[in-house]
Amino acid sequence: MIKKLRVTVDGKPYEVMVEISDDAGVAAPTPPPPVSAPAAPPPPAPVAQTGAGPGEVRSPLAGRIIAINVKPGQEVKEGDHLLTVEAMKMNTSVTAPKSGTVAEILTTVGAAVDEGRVLARIGDAKQ
Repeated sequence: MIKKLRVTVDGKPYEVMVEISDDAGVAAPTPPPPVSAPAAPPPPAPVAQTGAGPGEVRSPLAGRIIAINVKPGQEVKEGDHLLTVEAMKMNTSVTAPKSGTVAEILTTVGAAVDEGRVLARIGDAKQ
């Protein structure tokens, strides 16, 4: 006798056919039709920066802030190292997107941050 069963593997349900013998012995199951492995999910899309001001400094990845190297009111140049985000034991430097004055810091050392979160704002240079 062939019996149709539903099994779940890694949260995905599959239907399989199993042959059950009428005698007391155990019958070898009929091999199920080939099942293609589910496709790997696509990599996450980059965080959209639309609507972000030119002076917004966003976190490039989810992680924890381990260093803040600037203070509000401090002059910075485009590319200056502002903060450090640690994720998976790797440090990522967050740099100034433009030259100007640090208007505000919106995070603290030790804070967990999501990818795309605004960490600081850079205003125009002092006149």
